Amino acid sequence: MGKTRSAPTLNDVAKAAGVSTATVSRCLNSPEQVIETTRKRVMHAVESLGYTPNFAARVMAANRSFTIGAIIPTMDNAIFARGLQEFQDQLRESGYTLLVSSSAYDPDIEQEQIRALVARGADGLLLIGFARDAGIYKYLEQHQIPSLVAWSYDPTMPRPSVGFSNTDAMGELAQRVISAGHRRIAMISGKTQGNDRAQSRVEGVKQAMADNDLDADALTLIETTYDIEKGADAFRQLMDVRPRPTAVICGNDVLAAGALREAHRLGIQIPDQVSITGFDDIELAEIVSPALTTVHVPHREMGRKAALELIKMVEGKSEGRSICINTRLVIRHSLAAAPDRS
Repeated sequence: MGKTRSAPTLNDVAKAAGVSTATVSRCLNSPEQVIETTRKRVMHAVESLGYTPNFAARVMAANRSFTIGAIIPTMDNAIFARGLQEFQDQLRESGYTLLVSSSAYDPDIEQEQIRALVARGADGLLLIGFARDAGIYKYLEQHQIPSLVAWSYDPTMPRPSVGFSNTDAMGELAQRVISAGHRRIAMISGKTQGNDRAQSRVEGVKQAMADNDLDADALTLIETTYDIEKGADAFRQLMDVRPRPTAVICGNDVLAAGALREAHRLGIQIPDQVSITGFDDIELAEIVSPALTTVHVPHREMGRKAALELIKMVEGKSEGRSICINTRLVIRHSLAAAPDRS
């Protein structure tokens, strides 16, 4: 039997590139500090030798795992995809690896996943929304794990956040619906229990109604899971309400797509007979027919800024700032003037 070939070392790379081991380390960990010609020479040696940095040694030296955890409510649709992709890309550029878990909107599962990520050495955590048991925040503080909330923004909360006001964003959309003459308004919402984003969007609609002298308590509201089929089921129920709503505001674009599909099946003309709106402005909003009036959430900007802020927190360069991301209305063809507008 021949000798087992040993893995290339840092010294091997340094010798092949004609530089010191310190220069090789800088190229791998802080490439911006090395001039381009040297960096290219070192990276060529790394690739030709098949060198893999000793991750364990790096962790020991820095007392960090260079791993960030993120727990999102669902992977079933594209609501979180864009923001999370940008979040990961920014982490990678900064030398961090992302571990992702999905809680299925179950707070008990989320707690299990938070504890599991901490046990695996995550340096920091990205959490979606503020609604969770105070004990989990205490747990993170005890273990000195920085955490940052995204997809929500509230500077009055003790937890730093990078996101937007769901209340204000949905309130602006509801105001546009009311300005189009709609008075009989219904809403298909995600389940509000344990979901502060869904709660806030319902509050935004009710606040807009109250601001326009409409009875907010009279809002016809159906709560369901974020699913096209569930959106269709909820729309069908709303069309049996008398008097029938002239506008259906949906908690996100997925629910709105389901409502549109059911409207087509029922032979209800959108928006001539009933207007439908969404929220998020994912790609689905543009390809359904008619295209959805919705709220554009700049997911990529949010993901990038969340990553940069969380890295600063992990590295002790920030105690955690709250950053507001601006949303905007996108007016397409699913919203029209109320058919009974005088």
